[in-house]
Amino acid sequence: MKKRNRLAIVLVVVALSAYFLFPTIKWYGFVPQEVKELATGSNVQIKEYARGQATRELRALKDLVAKNADAPLPSEYSFLKSAAKENYKAMRQPVPKKWTVRALFAGFYNEQNMFDAIESYHRTRLLELKALGNKALQLGLDLRGGMSILLEADVDSYVAKKGAPASASEISQAVRQDIEILEKRIDQFGVSEPMIRLQGSDQILIEIPGAADPERVNSFLRGKGSLLFKMVDSELSAQLEQYYLANPGEVYTETGALKQPEFLPAGKMAAGYYVSDEYGIDELARFVVIEEEIGLDGIHLESATTATDPITGRPVVNFKLDNLGGDIFYKLTSTNVGKTLAVVMDGKVKAMATINEGIRSSVQISGFTAEEAADLAIVLRTAALPIELTVSSQQAVGATLGEDAISVGLKAIALGFLLVVILMFAYYGLSGLVADLALLLNMFIMVSFLSAFNFTVTLTSIAGLILTLGMAVDTNVIIFERIKEERRMGKSDSAAIAAGFNKAFWTVMDANITTIIAALVLSQLGSSAVKGFANTLAIGIVSSVFTALFVSHLVFDAAVGDREGKKLSISWRKK
Repeated sequence: MKKRNRLAIVLVVVALSAYFLFPTIKWYGFVPQEVKELATGSNVQIKEYARGQATRELRALKDLVAKNADAPLPSEYSFLKSAAKENYKAMRQPVPKKWTVRALFAGFYNEQNMFDAIESYHRTRLLELKALGNKALQLGLDLRGGMSILLEADVDSYVAKKGAPASASEISQAVRQDIEILEKRIDQFGVSEPMIRLQGSDQILIEIPGAADPERVNSFLRGKGSLLFKMVDSELSAQLEQYYLANPGEVYTETGALKQPEFLPAGKMAAGYYVSDEYGIDELARFVVIEEEIGLDGIHLESATTATDPITGRPVVNFKLDNLGGDIFYKLTSTNVGKTLAVVMDGKVKAMATINEGIRSSVQISGFTAEEAADLAIVLRTAALPIELTVSSQQAVGATLGEDAISVGLKAIALGFLLVVILMFAYYGLSGLVADLALLLNMFIMVSFLSAFNFTVTLTSIAGLILTLGMAVDTNVIIFERIKEERRMGKSDSAAIAAGFNKAFWTVMDANITTIIAALVLSQLGSSAVKGFANTLAIGIVSSVFTALFVSHLVFDAAVGDREGKKLSISWRKK
């Protein structure tokens, strides 16, 4: 391969590695710990913080106006300038050249407009940091601390609820659907998303990094959820809206539950209709009256997908019911044509649609935007666990223990790297420094690709990293010894380097291919602890081969050039 091509490949790999590693460097190196804690909170916590911050900052700005409205705008509020400029342009007024507190307030329509701008700034900032944290290298349970929970499917309860015997494949499919549902409920744990995977045919292993409240976790995992289809009473819904509007103090009970007005007849109940806000959190939009009687239980739902109506081109939600559910739904819809059907999840009305005709197993609901249709499909799939789960075992790892493990692991890596550097320099002289440079770049590439593929770093991953340090040096040793042999045969430096790398190629590949095959097998068949070791080892082998055959070769070529002499230092010895 030509030197120019080799240089281009090395530069591309280094650039990609830097790109992949940038989120990790920024997250762990430049984001303060207190900001990390805010960003890794749930969307509800982010919402509370953003609104609280907006309240405090708006109050502070009003105090500044009261003291001295013509004072220069403090730098901490400069983020509001862009929104104020847009408002000035919309109002067709000149943008101020000097920003004072008075000028800033004049750039907003009212206090609510300024409050929204402040909240939007903090919301966007934290959500962007949350996304950054998701891209950064994640630490495993043994390094960060957290909880490990093993859940087991309650087969007897599933069979009883279904009303018919269940095959092994049905149970396995139900457990897989449980995994999908649990993943959709995951946001309450912030950026450190729990690792959820199937273990065996009827167990689910969940690892939740960080300090999580055990009671909250158990509620999340074991919550059965509910998905129901109920009829809506449109006339009573309009009456309910007027009642709550005229009696704002009669909306909620002291416990925060929706108060049921006395004028509602038996069999009817008030419920809230909710939509997702900017944080993805349910927000009350209006009130409706629904039947207490369940029209259809979500247990009969088999699948839910989004599609586009070929005639209208509008988004629709298609869901399929089992045979019994189809019969129930047909009876419900055929007797209520022209009325409104509500999708109720955990007591909240999440969607409503008008019934046009009797419907059996395949159901299509329209009248949504593309985003609303996608959200409804998720609601239909994730509201209720198909098969209930019980906690089989639960373990916790303290954060302090995790910090100690990180400290010990980093010290082991640093010590191992230092010993290899000293050994290579002591035995191979300046050429040993070339191997050390390749080794340093090897570690850089390894960590970047671990980050790119979203691998979780565990103690076993660190062990794989340390092992790779030694194995990477083996490759350079093979190449160096080949070059020394070629020089003993009287070849020039450039010729010895070319021949040494060519002859060492298959020896290097043969030794590493067998190891990488073993690593790949372990990554697929091993336990979670073994997988961390295997994944790191596999990436490390590929990286070490690349740095030895490309980077070391490139450095030697740059140092020697095309000279015909024999001045290359492969060892401190003369021969």
